[in-house]
Amino acid sequence: MKALNSNHTGCAVLIYDMDGNHLGSTTVTSHDKGAMRVVVSEIPYPLNTGDGCTMLVLTSPAPCEYQGRIISEGNRKIIALYRGRERENRGSARFNVNSHAVIENMIYDNKASPLHTPLTIELINISKSGIRFRSSNFTMVDGDRFQMRMKLQESEKLLIADVVHHIDKESGKTEYGCRFLIGS
Repeated sequence: MKALNSNHTGCAVLIYDMDGNHLGSTTVTSHDKGAMRVVVSEIPYPLNTGDGCTMLVLTSPAPCEYQGRIISEGNRKIIALYRGRERENRGSARFNVNSHAVIENMIYDNKASPLHTPLTIELINISKSGIRFRSSNFTMVDGDRFQMRMKLQESEKLLIADVVHHIDKESGKTEYGCRFLIGS
């Protein structure tokens, strides 16, 4: 299991129950790498002490996914991570997201080129390895690379991804399956 990175403090976190149901979002306030504990600003209802959960920490350039359980230590809101339970990129679970994000830049030859008008997209789901979204007013093709800004609570992250495939829907919207670029 990879140790928590210091850049997780302040990151937005999507929290899911063990069945993959989205319960809410929060922010990492601090963590203890040695004890594998993450302190968050709030624990979403209906999670209680002892309940298991999955956290998708929105770090750049790609999210990190951890599994843990809620523990009680005074009034601190703590998730104790299961050792060895960080999921790997391949085959990572997808979690539904009911949110929007903004594509601000397209990337050509490793250089960001700002869009004249940033594109608001409708997020469908997110995983450690990628994201799926829909849009009706912008067209991308497989292989296009972009920067997307996603904001949850006080935390905002710039994620970099490229289009792997797209599907044109009868509704006039196109759904894009994208992978995050690690180390970009």
